[in-house]
Amino acid sequence: MIEVHKFKDISLRGATVIDGFPTIGLVSTITANYLIGALRLDQISALDSPDFPPVSMIYASKPKFPARIYADEKVKVVVFLSEFTPSPSLARPIANTILSWARENECSRIISPQGFPVAEYEGEELEVYGVGSNDHARDEMKKMHIKQLETGIITGVSSILLNEGRRIDFDVICLLAEVRPKIPDARAAAKVIEVIDRLLPTIRIDVKPLYEEAERIEEYIKTLRAQAKPAEPTLPSPMYG
Repeated sequence: MIEVHKFKDISLRGATVIDGFPTIGLVSTITANYLIGALRLDQISALDSPDFPPVSMIYASKPKFPARIYADEKVKVVVFLSEFTPSPSLARPIANTILSWARENECSRIISPQGFPVAEYEGEELEVYGVGSNDHARDEMKKMHIKQLETGIITGVSSILLNEGRRIDFDVICLLAEVRPKIPDARAAAKVIEVIDRLLPTIRIDVKPLYEEAERIEEYIKTLRAQAKPAEPTLPSPMYG
């Protein structure tokens, strides 16, 4: 069971909800954090459950629940943010909580970013694919020229949101970004935010700072790999990746 503790009561009719529970490459987490900062969203609620890890996140000397809801009434954007990666057993309760909350607050749709692992994409353009729960969601992606995934498997919170969205005819869009799974992929998150920016006419987000951060992360990883190369022949193959 997941309980929602409300701190502020605001009108979010017609708002878009962003799922920020961690996935591969931390695309959803980076996306959620960047949106909260860029749009100056305010915390309005917290999520709690006996199945959540017993931790308190301390920011500005204040304790916070490990899963929270941020929003803004003017831009009509809601972000669910979590510092922990949910276990598979929590995927359904979390997804149902997000969906129920969105419907109760008369939000218009849910966007769930997720990464999927690929080999190195150095020098290549990152792709972001979309999957819609119903015809309306798919039509919206067509209008915005978002490539749609034709065949594949989606897991975790996103999968439940898509399935339940189809069942009750509620708009859910899952955005799948190509990521390198072993590092926080800020570049993939920036691509996802660009797509979200196209889908939401009420916001304008500058992702240049995130791309700059991505470049710093990539340079750091390249340096580490270069330093490790002389020792690679002596390492067992399972350590590569």
